[in-house]
Amino acid sequence: MVIGVTMLNVLPGSEKNAYNDLKSFAGVKDVYHVFGEFDFVVIVELETLRELNDIVDKIRESPNVTATQTIVGAEL
Repeated sequence: MVIGVTMLNVLPGSEKNAYNDLKSFAGVKDVYHVFGEFDFVVIVELETLRELNDIVDKIRESPNVTATQTIVGAEL
């Protein structure tokens, strides 16, 4: 199991559309609209790192998304 946390920014005024788009991706567990440096924090849970990479690539292709930063969870 791979857990990724993607923080992203969207075009001003597109927050509702971006939220709905993000919720539609397979593997997306939670979407949080936040204040600060980023507009959203997205929690993604998939089987492989390759699947995570594919989802992040799809998120980046969204017309409302202007920037992303992803971190990958590690087991202790």
